[in-house]
Amino acid sequence: MTKFAIRLLTLAMLTLALTAAPVVSVVYAAPDSSPPPPPDNSKKKKRSSEVRPSTQETAFATGYRAAYAAIYDRHDYASAIEQLKALGRDDSAAVANLIGYSYRQLGDYKVSQIWYERALKADPNHVKTWQYYGLWQVEQGNRESAQYHLNKIAALAGTSSEEYRSLAAALEKPPGTGLVY
Repeated sequence: MTKFAIRLLTLAMLTLALTAAPVVSVVYAAPDSSPPPPPDNSKKKKRSSEVRPSTQETAFATGYRAAYAAIYDRHDYASAIEQLKALGRDDSAAVANLIGYSYRQLGDYKVSQIWYERALKADPNHVKTWQYYGLWQVEQGNRESAQYHLNKIAALAGTSSEEYRSLAAALEKPPGTGLVY
């Protein structure tokens, strides 16, 4: 008799579980009265671009590398400025900094300054801009401003960084000495 009672109790519990399951799932699956938040496309784009860059990002990287080569390999600063502006990312600190550097190399110090300040506005922690703008300051005879830039680099990247060593070496030279960098 106990075996029969156990089986009957098990069957009753199973039946109860099966009949209650749809009710429970309906309660938990009921739609919310408020609509879901809109999808955050920036996160989706960020994740997918980390996995596979978009065509625009690839085109930007290719264009940036070409301009970089024009500056540092061929010293074709005017061409590099045009290439960098054509990228349409003037608000990027890296792009604005290279445009400023190119104008400085062409001797257009006023325009160069504008681009360095634009780069720092885009990213106040862009170490390379602090270095190049500091070298600009040295060339202009603004040694106190250059020292400020050097201190900023030290705070951001340390005193052993290439950017710090370059600007520190320029500041060690006597005023009026031609810079080589």
